[in-house]
Amino acid sequence: MGEIHDLEALAEIRADLRRQGATVVLTNGCFDLLHVGHVRYLQVARRLGDCLIVGVNADESVRRLKGEGRPLLPEAERAEVVAALGCVDYVVIFAEETAERLVARLEPDVYAKGSDYGPGGKELPEAELVAAHGGRIEFIPLTSRRSTSGIVERIRGSGVGGQQANGPST
Repeated sequence: MGEIHDLEALAEIRADLRRQGATVVLTNGCFDLLHVGHVRYLQVARRLGDCLIVGVNADESVRRLKGEGRPLLPEAERAEVVAALGCVDYVVIFAEETAERLVARLEPDVYAKGSDYGPGGKELPEAELVAAHGGRIEFIPLTSRRSTSGIVERIRGSGVGGQQANGPST
């Protein structure tokens, strides 16, 4: 089971890992309603190195990125669920919308992002910071048709959680 730390404690752990010669992989995301796409993505990211650190967006940054009504689960719970995955070594919660501060402080050997970023995708704001410390970026293919937003839309469309035709559920 992974451990949850603040950024400064994790920076000390990162320094120890560097001294040991370990290859550290960093990735990040909202991880609101963990699903199979998240699990597969994190498993691939872990195979890119000796240690996987996952940045989990704080509630306020998720709200700014995804809109009102999100996150569905509070940051502490999302971090705990991510940390429970066997492929995850460390988790840190961060308040910013991008992981630039995490990349600058932790200087990962590998920065992993989904293939929705990079060539043909969204701009990766952390790219210059990764290059500046000699790290590399790996784009991981995403599991087709798997997203928290899609799950939320399916739930909302089905009326789950709302009033049913026969009246309120008991």
